[in-house]
Amino acid sequence: MDFFYIKALHIIFVVTWFAGLFYIIRLFIYHVEAEDKEEPAKEILQTQYKLMSKRLWYIITWPSAILASFFAFWMLVKNPAYLTMDWMLVKLAFVLALYFYHGSCHVIFKQLQNDIVKYSSFKLRIWNEVSTIILFAVVFLVTLKSAINWIWGVVGIILFGVLLMLGIRLYKNLRAKNNWEKEDNEKMSNR
Repeated sequence: MDFFYIKALHIIFVVTWFAGLFYIIRLFIYHVEAEDKEEPAKEILQTQYKLMSKRLWYIITWPSAILASFFAFWMLVKNPAYLTMDWMLVKLAFVLALYFYHGSCHVIFKQLQNDIVKYSSFKLRIWNEVSTIILFAVVFLVTLKSAINWIWGVVGIILFGVLLMLGIRLYKNLRAKNNWEKEDNEKMSNR
């Protein structure tokens, strides 16, 4: 098979893998937030989120991770010179970090499937940004093909991460403020 077909398939499955990772955390957040709902809404929502998570995780995310890796290894076999390039070694370190992230998401997935809620929606929102940072790092490394500039890239990613965290904190504060305003409006309308 032509190298570029293998590369195209690798990119397609990387995209679907990240899509699955981004969406699974959103489902985790919704699942956790359903804890605060009254019955029967809580049970209905959590049952639906479990089903959606299970389908996403086992039909899209895991297969995409496996196929992205399969095509990546195939590219490395066809062109082993990649393994001598510094930028590729740094990229592979980020891919290893992505596998650890994926594994930790699997742990959270199993916990929620068993009705064990250990994380707040806020913590999950922060956790969701880890994959975003890894995505930025890998895309810049592959595009620029420079391990020398990766230090500046990491500094940029850290700054980007800080901005994301500040954005999440701002979102949390705005959301809390909106909830207080809704409660105040409900109290006023009940008078």
